[in-house]
Formats: sequence, C-alpha cells, structure tokens
Amino acid sequence: MSAIPGVPRVKIKSDEPIGERAGSRRVDRLLLLAPGMIWLFLLGILPLGLILVYSFAQRGTYGGVVLNWNVDNYIRIADPLYLGIFVRSLILALETTIICLVAGYPLAYAIATAPPRHKNLLLLLVVIPFWTNFLIRTYAWIIILRTEGLLNALLLATGLFREPLSMLYTPGAVLLGFVYNWLPFMVLPIYASIEKINRSLIEAAMDLGARGWQILVRVIIPLSLPGIAAGSILIFIPSLAMFAIPDLMGGARAVYIGNLIKNQFLAARNWPFGSALSICLVLVMLVSLFLYARVMRREGTWS
Repeated sequence: MSAIPGVPRVKIKSDEPIGERAGSRRVDRLLLLAPGMIWLFLLGILPLGLILVYSFAQRGTYGGVVLNWNVDNYIRIADPLYLGIFVRSLILALETTIICLVAGYPLAYAIATAPPRHKNLLLLLVVIPFWTNFLIRTYAWIIILRTEGLLNALLLATGLFREPLSMLYTPGAVLLGFVYNWLPFMVLPIYASIEKINRSLIEAAMDLGARGWQILVRVIIPLSLPGIAAGSILIFIPSLAMFAIPDLMGGARAVYIGNLIKNQFLAARNWPFGSALSICLVLVMLVSLFLYARVMRREGTWS
C-alpha cells in the first residue's frame, strides 16, 4: 500500500514478539482468575468432594466416619420412609414456588407500571424485609400464629370461634413461612424482566386491536419468562434445603430433607448417611439448574 502524500511513514517497533505478548496476556488473565478459582475450590469443590467421599463410608461405633467403600447409604435412601420425605420436600418447594409466582407476578407488574415517583417507594417496601434476619421474621410469625397470638385474639374477638385455632406447628405454617421469606426473590427478577420490555411492542399490540388480557398473555408474560425462571430457581432450590423454618414453625412432626440432613450430621452423628442425602439433594438441584438453563437457552433462541 502506498503512503499518503505529504504524510511521513512511521515505523512502530515492539520490544517483545507477538507470541510473548499473547503469553503475557494469558498470564494476566490467570492471575485475575486465581482468587476466584481458589475461593471456588476451597469453599465449593473441596467440601462437595469430601461429602461425596463420606457418602461411600459408614458410621463409626461412636460416630465419626469409617472409610469402608460401599453404597449402603444410597440403598438406605431407597427406603419408602426417606423417599416419602424427598417427595414431601419437593411438593413443599413446588407449592412455595407456585404461590410466590401467583402472588409475586401481579406485584412485580404493578411496580413496573407504576409512576416513577412511586416506583422506588414500592421497591423499598419489597426490599425492607431483607434488612432483618430471616430468623427474626420467622419468630414474628410464631408470635402471630401461636395459640395466644395476635391472629387468634382477633378471631376470638369477632365471636366466630370459641376456642383458639391450632395454626402453628402445621404444614400450612411452614408453607406460610416459606412464602413470606422467599416472595421478594420472585418479585425482583420478574420486575427487572418487565422493565426491559420494549414499550413499542405493547403499543403495537394495542394498535392491532389486542385487549388488555391478550397483551398480558401473548406479549408481557412470554417476554418476562427469564424473570419467572430466575425467580423460580431462586425459590425452589433454597426451599428444598431449608431446615430452620420447618424446625421453628413445623415442630417435631415437620420432617423435610433439609432438617433430616441437619439431624443426621448433628443429633444422629451419622455423617455418611447425611452426606449421601446431601449428594442426592445436590443432584436434584443440578437437574433444576439444567432445566433453568434450557429455558434461558430457548428464550435466547426466541429473541
């Protein structure tokens, strides 16, 4: 290529070859990734690997772990008693996710379509529960639902009931505790998805004669599917493993997979069986994440 008339040629010299510069950049990337990879290994991969090893061991006479490679713990999980606990936990997690979706979607839609001067206030009201520990919020519900609690006092004052209702230490109380604690995790992702919807699409649907419910079903809900999927996975997975709320609001009769694992590690001191239960729970969570990835990939294809 000929030089531009009147412009002198400038030769750029590099002190290091191209290959060395590429290698230097690769080292820089590795150094940047190193802290995160070390953190992931120490707090994620290593503990999970130990749990996997322990799941093939057996309990010692006085507790502890005896490395005697076998699959007895996994065979024990196939017992109808433990399968029933797994099924009960899955049902509770699904119920929590569905109720949070039904209650959270209208709330997220209302916040997304609210006037700008009200939007921040509504978001603040959703986020305020995060400012207190979930145990404090759970104890507040215990005070409300107990036999001498506020709700029973109001019901007795109306004269509709002569005796206080037994609302605490029931499956319904556990479900209420789950929904109350996880609802913001559904509202915020859906709100973010609705906020990103191009308003011209809604206006185009209105110009074509679509009614309000048709716009909601055919435009808004499909385009907010990533938020629905994200909120569902953020609620479903913690609901499977949570043990504090069933212990506090369900009592001794509320046995789910989370507090079963906790009891195996603490009360029963059966770490191998607790590890096997944990690995099975991790597999269920991985399946959930795989389904979430499929939904997001399909949504990307539609986009």
